[in-house]
Amino acid sequence: MGKYVDGYVIPVPQNNLDEYKKMAELAGSIWKEHGALEYIECAGDDLDQKELVSFKKMAGAHEDETVIFAWIVFESREHRDQVNQAVMADPRLVGMNSDSPPFNCKRMAYGGFKVIVNH
Repeated sequence: MGKYVDGYVIPVPQNNLDEYKKMAELAGSIWKEHGALEYIECAGDDLDQKELVSFKKMAGAHEDETVIFAWIVFESREHRDQVNQAVMADPRLVGMNSDSPPFNCKRMAYGGFKVIVNH
């Protein structure tokens, strides 16, 4: 059976990027500790596309925001469900649910994906 990927896109204010990175580093270590194969988060760099739909447009990013493009790799969907259940029960995540997170959770696009090509 092929791998399974959770992917997400989040607009993040440029001035919150350092805070977001610290949060993502902790989250990544927690996901990996609980069994994720890979945890990758990327900040937009070359997003001004003229002939295609840009990530900024797709994510509804404002002028002062960049876009985070991220994914977590698992062995399978079942493995993803097991890992995510363990991660959500991890007490270290409680601190991430602060009153002023570095991004608006309601603007996050998220989904699970079956891998169809993997070279």
